[in-house]
Amino acid sequence: MAYQVGQSASFSKTISETDVYGFAGITGDFNPLHVNARVAQTGQFGERIAHGMLSASFISTVIATSLPGPGTIYMSQEVKFLKPVKFGDTITATVVIKELLERGKVRLHTFVKNQDSELVVNGFALVKLPQAEVGK
Repeated sequence: MAYQVGQSASFSKTISETDVYGFAGITGDFNPLHVNARVAQTGQFGERIAHGMLSASFISTVIATSLPGPGTIYMSQEVKFLKPVKFGDTITATVVIKELLERGKVRLHTFVKNQDSELVVNGFALVKLPQAEVGK
């Protein structure tokens, strides 16, 4: 596959209560803002929200499965959490090639938007292309 600046790929998912509880179980992050409706109602968002890292994890889904794809090595990720993701929100993680670098490395613009096209996560990643693609 020939990679080009501006090339993009996305992945969408509707966030469910099961997703949030599963993520809490895997990571051990049982912050009441995520798992306790009564406590979350008194918080700054007025309801439970998904973990920021759950939302950001879908960036990894795009990188690993679509762009650049299987065999990609994640080297770094910068993320800024801009808005909460609520239960029932449909979010779309998108990866855009910003720069092709030396030694098979690529700089990516990575972001997540909700169903209202609001930016909820924004950042950049550095990845190494799959070994078979280096030098093409």
